Amino acid sequence: MSQRQNKPEILHTEIVARSRLFQIEQVHLKFSNGVERQYERMKGGSRGAVMIVPIHQGKMLLAREYAAGTDNYELGFPKGLIDPGETAIEAANRELQEEIGFGSNKLTLLKELSLAPGYFSSKMQIFLAEDLYESRLEGDEPEPIDVVPWALADWEALLDDVDFSESRSVSALFLAQKYLYPNNLKMQDSAGV
Repeated sequence: MSQRQNKPEILHTEIVARSRLFQIEQVHLKFSNGVERQYERMKGGSRGAVMIVPIHQGKMLLAREYAAGTDNYELGFPKGLIDPGETAIEAANRELQEEIGFGSNKLTLLKELSLAPGYFSSKMQIFLAEDLYESRLEGDEPEPIDVVPWALADWEALLDDVDFSESRSVSALFLAQKYLYPNNLKMQDSAGV
């Protein structure tokens, strides 16, 4: 894959709005062809985030928790920010213990995803967690999270569940399937062409 050689020149940046959680930055760019544009983006930090697909006794362990953005209880995989001084693997193991009451002896990085690269610089690392053991840490959630076991073999039905709609969780599901069953997601040409 080739990359463009000449990224736009950043002429000026300015914070145009801020809240307790977010800062919106206006970026004035000049492209290699001379065209200038202003974009807005969420000013990101460098902490990053993790999402974990935990596998225990042939089942994925999902978390059902309230999401203020959709005003709904969403079904997805455990996730959270990487704390200062923490590695991504340490954050993944901590989040598992805080959200679903399990730690993992085997965490495998599946992929690092960008969330919305046109607006955010944030990245999320997706892990597969195996060899789980019971362990609970106190998290910052306002109410207990419901843990929903889902048969690994029934992963396609999970895609049909109306509460399983977060794109990062859907991506994590496919990444886990690709890792666990690499030949199942490949298209087979039955005609031999």
